[in-house]
Amino acid sequence: MKTLKDDLIKIYQTERGILLLMIFNVFAALALLIFSIIALNPEAPVVRVGYGDIGGYRDGTWIGLLTFPILAVVFGVFHNILTLRIFHKRGAGMAKFFLITTSCLIFGTALVLIRLLGEE
Repeated sequence: MKTLKDDLIKIYQTERGILLLMIFNVFAALALLIFSIIALNPEAPVVRVGYGDIGGYRDGTWIGLLTFPILAVVFGVFHNILTLRIFHKRGAGMAKFFLITTSCLIFGTALVLIRLLGEE
């Protein structure tokens, strides 16, 4: 944990772009978490939980939609910790690339959730 703290201090002092991307990812993941929790509908007997090109939409229970809040927590917390490790091992360029990729994953997850909710 000491190296993570030291890396965060170094990012704060020298790499403001990485820090801003980390903060953006936390807020985007928080927005995804809130939206996905609001979208859970425990009263519905059947909801759309997935999409496949061959079979079309897959039905399931609302518990299948719990993957979206779990993904939001992973993207918001664990990916920032992983970014600190990547910054320590590989440098600023790879950390920025990882954060931009995480931002795209958050956006893609939100799109999939919106698409599944629109088909109900």
